[in-house]
Amino acid sequence: MSLPYAILTALLEKPSSGLELTRRFDRSIGYFWSATHQQIYRELGRLEEAGHIRALPSPGPVRGQRKEYEVLPEGRAALREWVGAPEDPKPLRSALLLRIRAAAVVGAAGLRAELARHLALHRAQLDEYLRIEERDFPAERRGTEPDRLRHLVLRGGIDLERFWVEWLTAALADLGPED
Repeated sequence: MSLPYAILTALLEKPSSGLELTRRFDRSIGYFWSATHQQIYRELGRLEEAGHIRALPSPGPVRGQRKEYEVLPEGRAALREWVGAPEDPKPLRSALLLRIRAAAVVGAAGLRAELARHLALHRAQLDEYLRIEERDFPAERRGTEPDRLRHLVLRGGIDLERFWVEWLTAALADLGPED
């Protein structure tokens, strides 16, 4: 499971509380690895029990205060080992592709509208990724390895969204007008 490594990565980028982590997941990591707030808090507890992270000392009483976490050397070592470990690609699971296959059996009523809705969603996501690229990765900011790697992740998202936009556009054209 990759969630603990996503959390270790986020904490190495910036020590954070659970709430800050969930917000950062919503704004960045969540674009390519989603997790609910409950999953993040549960995993923080597991990582702390495993000795991979620790709560930073609090200046005042802990009750009711947010815990801020940092990664310990054991956590960094586990993340480094995971980065270099082999992992086979996972089979694609797409409810949309399954719907298209089902439409071949029961008819395509409503399918065109669903494809058009997905097309609009992928166009919006592509636009968002392009705005992020323009804002966070101008050419002059891609000089360091960490920036090049972060940009590479974003480019993967951009290319994937472009694929879906192109594929959905062609699929709608193949279907022709709805009867």
